[in-house]
Amino acid sequence: MNLAAEDGEVEWIAISALQHWSYCPRQCALIHLEQAWDDNVHTLRGDAVHATVDVPGSTVDGSTRCERALPLWSRRLGLSGRADIVEFRADGMPYPIEYKHGHRRPAEHDELQLAAQALCLEEMTGLAVPLGAIYHHGSRRRREVAIDAALRARTEAAVAAVRELLMSGHLPPPSFDARCEACSLRDLCQPEAVSACEQQARTRAELFDPDAD
Repeated sequence: MNLAAEDGEVEWIAISALQHWSYCPRQCALIHLEQAWDDNVHTLRGDAVHATVDVPGSTVDGSTRCERALPLWSRRLGLSGRADIVEFRADGMPYPIEYKHGHRRPAEHDELQLAAQALCLEEMTGLAVPLGAIYHHGSRRRREVAIDAALRARTEAAVAAVRELLMSGHLPPPSFDARCEACSLRDLCQPEAVSACEQQARTRAELFDPDAD
């Protein structure tokens, strides 16, 4: 999506693309470049968890205002999307909360998405967002995340990598590893077939290359 900005055209990318790219660049390209999507048990569970936070609305609990499905954007980074929940505490500090259906994952896919939300909120409100949280439905607990300098740098690097991927217009090769088992796009991606074809092409090239080892 392109929107006109004062300093020219902004090449917008979805905040969710950072999580998809972190999990698998090919998955990111299938979803955000080719507009491909399919559901499996994992995505359906995620939809069920998000059912309560995907409807925009606002509630107040004491001195905390809670906004659900809040639209977010950053013109500096060219990011757009929405936060599951943003709490605005008594001091006005925004506190983004990202909902996930499972338990904590070893990689930081979710942290990148949360940090991107924090960067958007900082630009939108002019307030610092040093903290956020990931709510894991599997444990029914929040896990607080520090939006520190290192995570911010990794998030901005991920934004640049996603933008480069999408502007290239090309699908990366499949990973064909354990990640494929849980991916809802496995049938569309066909990692086994693509990997086999690539291996055959490499083998043929080596057979007819007198300098190949």
